[in-house]
Amino acid sequence: MGRGREALGCLGIGRMLEDAYRNKTVLITGHTGFKGSWFSLWLERLGARPVGYSLEPPTEPNHYELLKPDMVSITGDIRDRERLREVFKVHKPDMVFHLAAQSLVRYSYQNPVETFETNVMGTVNVLEACRSVDSVKAVVNVTSDKCYENREWVYGYREIDPMGGYDPYSASKGCSELLTASYRRSFLSPGGYDAKHDVLVASARAGNVIGGGDWSPDRLIPDMVKAARRNEAVSIRSPRAVRPWQHVLEPLAGYLMLGRKLLEGREEFADAWNFGPDGESHVAVEKVVRSAKQNWDRIDYEVQADEKMHEAGLLKLDCSKAREVLGWRPLWNFNKAIEATIGWYREFYESGTVRSREDLESYVASMGRD
Repeated sequence: MGRGREALGCLGIGRMLEDAYRNKTVLITGHTGFKGSWFSLWLERLGARPVGYSLEPPTEPNHYELLKPDMVSITGDIRDRERLREVFKVHKPDMVFHLAAQSLVRYSYQNPVETFETNVMGTVNVLEACRSVDSVKAVVNVTSDKCYENREWVYGYREIDPMGGYDPYSASKGCSELLTASYRRSFLSPGGYDAKHDVLVASARAGNVIGGGDWSPDRLIPDMVKAARRNEAVSIRSPRAVRPWQHVLEPLAGYLMLGRKLLEGREEFADAWNFGPDGESHVAVEKVVRSAKQNWDRIDYEVQADEKMHEAGLLKLDCSKAREVLGWRPLWNFNKAIEATIGWYREFYESGTVRSREDLESYVASMGRD
């Protein structure tokens, strides 16, 4: 058990997060997306004043409109530098979580220019907006585990391993990490904190996230439940590809814990961080589908013929740093994550119930028991 975990255990993680974010103005880019909507819900629960900046919800149905969180919601594109800067000027956020992105691998092959414009220059625009106001004290840029130069190693990638990316999406996330590090060194150096500036910048890399409310195209769980709704079998590609599966609330807890440290002015946390599941949750795609079927018998699948599009066969994260230094660790294993995710969709499709708040309360209770 690391020092961070001991300290958090003594004071209570949930209470410490509430104390950190209560009455803080927190700007979230990409709040209408899957991850952003869950994050908005959690910040609302913590008593923060969330302000969202994003495109319109990307799917119908969509999690954000089902939740209707209590927040300021602004429609805008992170590629629009002047509009973004005006939003910062008007709302004066204390903290920024940058989640907006073009996040689909297949789409990135079809639209590489849009992908790089959004994920690279969009990040530049967010960091420039943060520098344009005096209110911002902390920034977390959320990227992806796919930012690494993937060599199909059997061990996890550490934060100090090289950036890379085969497909446009992965490469754009590697670029986003590099430019975040550049801004941190060039303009927002922890060494110059207090003397030259008062902004701390970190980045966060997470594995494959699952959970209720995701209807994005070309993603395994959404494709699976949409097919089940139509009484059809889902076609899966790369059935033996191993991915680090985790419930969406797991990395969000890490982002909140990291943001809290930055808001406290802890310079040593202005760095890159991995948030991934335990080894037992690194599971092949076909096993994910079989496990989902155990939770909802309407789910069925067929293996699709191999495509020409490149996909990594193995990708793992080493999260020792987050465990030992930040005190974060995953609380829901693979089986619990699948149970919560498929249970969410099953209830939604069978009774119209949106159980996100209940899932969040269950997760927070797990934090208290840890």
